[in-house]
Amino acid sequence: MIQVGILGATGYTALELLKLLLRHPEVEITTLTSRQEDRPHLASIHPELTGRLNLHLENLAPQTIAAKADCVFSCLPHAASAALVKQVLAAGSRVIDFSADYRLQDLETYLKWYGDEHPDPERIGHVPYGLPELFADKIRSADLVANPGCNPTAPILGLAPLLKQGLIQPYDIIVDAKCGVSGAGRTPKMATLFPECNESVTPYGVGQHRHTPEFNQILTQVTQQAVDVLFTPHLVPMSRGILTTTYVLPQGTRDVSELMSSLRAFYADCPFVRIVEHLPSTKHTLETNFCDLTVRQVRNRFAILGSIDNLCKGASGAAVQNFNLMFGFDETTAL
Repeated sequence: MIQVGILGATGYTALELLKLLLRHPEVEITTLTSRQEDRPHLASIHPELTGRLNLHLENLAPQTIAAKADCVFSCLPHAASAALVKQVLAAGSRVIDFSADYRLQDLETYLKWYGDEHPDPERIGHVPYGLPELFADKIRSADLVANPGCNPTAPILGLAPLLKQGLIQPYDIIVDAKCGVSGAGRTPKMATLFPECNESVTPYGVGQHRHTPEFNQILTQVTQQAVDVLFTPHLVPMSRGILTTTYVLPQGTRDVSELMSSLRAFYADCPFVRIVEHLPSTKHTLETNFCDLTVRQVRNRFAILGSIDNLCKGASGAAVQNFNLMFGFDETTAL
C-alpha cells in the first residue's frame, strides 16, 4: 500500500481527491493538513465523507508529513504550496502539486504573472507538467509533478497534436472558456456568491488571466515552435465543468476529417481522451476523468471544442492519473 497525505485538505479539489483515493485499492490515506489549529475532524469539513475516513486535519511540520506519506498531494495555493513542497521533497516524499508554482518554465514569467518571490526557484523549468497524454515518460520517474491548470487542459490536448503535425497555425489562437463556479475555489468571494453568479455569465481575467502563459509555454515546449494563445474565461452558473472553444487557422488547405483523424491517431492509446462526433457538453464529462474533443469548421477557421470536469480531469482526476504512473499502477485505477 502507498501511504498518502494531502496538504490543504479543506477545498473542493481535496474533497474530489479524497473520493477518488478512497476507492483506490493500493492507497492508504494517512495524513490530512490544514492551517486550522483546532484539529477539525474530516467529517466536519466534508460531511459527505462521514464514516468513510476517521482522520483529523492537523497543522503538521513537513518532516512529520513526509514520515507518514510516500506521496503527498498539495492542494495549497501558489507560493504557499512550494514553500512546503520543497521541504516535503527534502524529507523523502514524492509530490503532486495542484498549484501553479511549478507549471511555468522560467522564473521571470512566474514573477510577472504571480508577483511573488518563488520559494523554490531552482526547480522552475525542471518539473514535468502533469498531462499524462503528453508527458507520461517524464511523469513516471518524477519525484515532483506539476498538475495542470483546469482551463488549459482541454485546449492543450486539442491543440498539441495539430500543431505538432503542422495542420494549424501556431499564432492567432483564441480560447474561449465557460467555467463552473467551483473553479474559483471554496473560499467565499463576492463574484461567486449565489445572488451574484446565478442567472448570469461573467467574463473574468480578460487579457490577464494567469493561465495564459501556461498555454503558451507548454504548447511551445511540446511543439518546438513559438505558440501564441489569446485566452478569455467566463464564469457560468453551474457547480462544475468547463467547455472550451478554441479557434485556429489552418496551415494550408485542410478539412475537418483530416484534423479529426489526426486527433484520433494521436490519442488512440490514451484512455481518457475521447474524440467524438457530437458537440461536447459539460454534462457528458461530469464527475469523470474524460476529456471530450471534436472539430468543426467555422468560415476560414476551425473550432476545437472540448469538455472536462474541472474538479476531475482538470484537477484531482489528473492528479490520481499522475499518481498511478509515478507508482507503476494502471493509469485508469480508481478513475
